[in-house]
Amino acid sequence: MRRPLRAHFRSACGLAAALAVGSRLCVVPGQASQSGTTTAGTGASTWRQAAPGRPIVLPADHASHPEYKLEWWYYTGNLDGADGARYGFQMTFFRVGVDPAPKNRSRWAVRDLIMTHVAITDVRGRRYLYAERLNRPGLGWAGADTERYRVWNEEWEASLQGATHHLKAAAVSVGDRPLSFSLDLTLAETQPPALHGDAGYSRKGSDPGNASHYYSLTRMPTRGSLTIDGRTFAVTGLSWMDHEFGTSFLETGQIGWDWFAIQLADGRSLMLYRFRRSDGTKDPRSSGTVIDAAGRATPVGFEAVTLTPGRAWISTASTAPYPVAWRVSLPRERLDLTVDAVLDNQELRTAESTGVAYWEGTVDVRGTADGRPITGRGYLEMTGYSGQAMANYLR
Repeated sequence: MRRPLRAHFRSACGLAAALAVGSRLCVVPGQASQSGTTTAGTGASTWRQAAPGRPIVLPADHASHPEYKLEWWYYTGNLDGADGARYGFQMTFFRVGVDPAPKNRSRWAVRDLIMTHVAITDVRGRRYLYAERLNRPGLGWAGADTERYRVWNEEWEASLQGATHHLKAAAVSVGDRPLSFSLDLTLAETQPPALHGDAGYSRKGSDPGNASHYYSLTRMPTRGSLTIDGRTFAVTGLSWMDHEFGTSFLETGQIGWDWFAIQLADGRSLMLYRFRRSDGTKDPRSSGTVIDAAGRATPVGFEAVTLTPGRAWISTASTAPYPVAWRVSLPRERLDLTVDAVLDNQELRTAESTGVAYWEGTVDVRGTADGRPITGRGYLEMTGYSGQAMANYLR
């Protein structure tokens, strides 16, 4: 069934289509409805746009928000085995809107699609395993609950029980040397959510509607198991969850982004991202958040952060030149850090879901804080290094 579903992405006019196969978006500019709600769409069928003043309330907001066109639940983490081996993992569920009000009431009608990416970095084995999946919710093959937090794609699932998140997936990796792998992890909420931007309203462009509602759980103690090629390993570590929902995002000239999720050994966390522009200038919407050891979040603007790319790794598959070493400087925080990929090749090429190649992988962090040595771990995401500019997709 997945080939016909990709055709839905190709023909849909909006963010779902762009993320799925790289086709151009054509979102109608935001317009105010009679109720004052900011919407985007055509005719009577509209999607709500992100707007300031909407509070983030947990656990309710872990659940799905189908009134917005795009939503994702993003998990990454660094894990250690009992034998000293190190692993990274990513598990992402995307809900992408196709038609907010299908005229066809059949269960086969496509209102939304669910796509999922899952990956494991085996540091000792120097291998990167990933898989993807795309399904429609209507027949129960996939879905995202609105009353409680549960999102699934066949047997792959993320759910919430009390304050504990449960992730599970089993797959065969994409690539020339496919291997079976799986994960079964529990992640605990131990800090309040970090609300990015203006109390969770994260502006991405000059148009107020080019924004999302965005929060993170930045330090989630994690335990469980990974299985690679039939061998199971008990693991513990620290994970990060991002949840973001909105309708339109990027604007002309924004070709891609570099996103950092950093967990420092002193208990602080950093979420930083920069938009790359086609003219080489700094994008004023680049920003981030500093979270202290108690979980208090402070926004930082692009003028307070310097992200300098270093050594590049060139993918032989996509030809993308990804910077896999960075210098990260926050003078006001007295932080000067270097960020290095643990494994250069952590590129996902998602021909069966998004059609986009991007780099998402585990990194080591070293540097100084207040002049004293500090270390950390984290995850780095880089998009728009091959193919069309991301602004052609996300507007």
